[in-house]
Amino acid sequence: MSRQVLVSVVGPTAIGKTKLAIALAKHFRTEIISADSRQFYKEMNIGTAVPSKEELSAVPHHFIQHISIKDNYSVGAFERDAIKTLEQLFKKHKVVIMVGGSGLYVNAVTEGLDHFPAVDPQIREQLNSTLKEKGLSALQSRLKQLDPDYYKQIDLDNPHRLIRALEVSISSGLPYSSFLNKRKVRRPFKVITIGLTAEREIIYSRINKRVDLMMQQGLLEEVKALRAYQELNALITVGYKELFKYLKGDWELNFAISEIKKNTRRFAKRQLTWFKKNKDISWIDYKESHSAVIKKVEQLIERL
Repeated sequence: MSRQVLVSVVGPTAIGKTKLAIALAKHFRTEIISADSRQFYKEMNIGTAVPSKEELSAVPHHFIQHISIKDNYSVGAFERDAIKTLEQLFKKHKVVIMVGGSGLYVNAVTEGLDHFPAVDPQIREQLNSTLKEKGLSALQSRLKQLDPDYYKQIDLDNPHRLIRALEVSISSGLPYSSFLNKRKVRRPFKVITIGLTAEREIIYSRINKRVDLMMQQGLLEEVKALRAYQELNALITVGYKELFKYLKGDWELNFAISEIKKNTRRFAKRQLTWFKKNKDISWIDYKESHSAVIKKVEQLIERL
């Protein structure tokens, strides 16, 4: 095999992407790039399901806990950094593995980012004020009205993305989704995308068990330690925002945990909606053995 290949492993949260990516990386004696935007932050560990120390030491990983929650780090910055890292990795390896459930970040690497019209800064200020005064729900309702298509696939718990979609929609007078997928860049490497999937009930059951495990591992203590930074965008996310409400006295702990499970299930549904639009994904049942998946990937590489 002479060409360079990026094998991208995608799928909903808690489906087993990390273990498969490590198995693939071991087989191809290569390294892993993480495209999970929640795992970028060094202060967040349990609630973002960062790979264990054993998993991280099994093969080299990139973009795991490499920035702080206080840093401004955009998808554009990730695209730039990831492509630069891939250039270096492909000097040593013919195959590199990428893994993550953040569809926008995956696409930034495989296809490049879309171009959007200029935005009036005042609109951004107004939307930030709305977020502060009325909360996320006000932004969510506005987006549902202006761009129902994008509303179905966006991470509704991410204020940065909500504001970005709204400011483009309001400034241009067109839905944010109308600017998506207009241009695909030509990368100097080939991409094979493997999607892990399961019946919805199984995905939801795995999510519920993972949340219970996170609580046993000390998620509440992790959230307590980050309480002073709860207004930062990085922490307005599932698993953290619900426990902040418990710490404020707004919710009972059991209710907060049930909300984490519910919101994570909703997030998984949006992940699947995003990835199902990609007709180039080879979908594989989550129970398939790693050896069978490796064989499948080798066959796909041979066909390139």
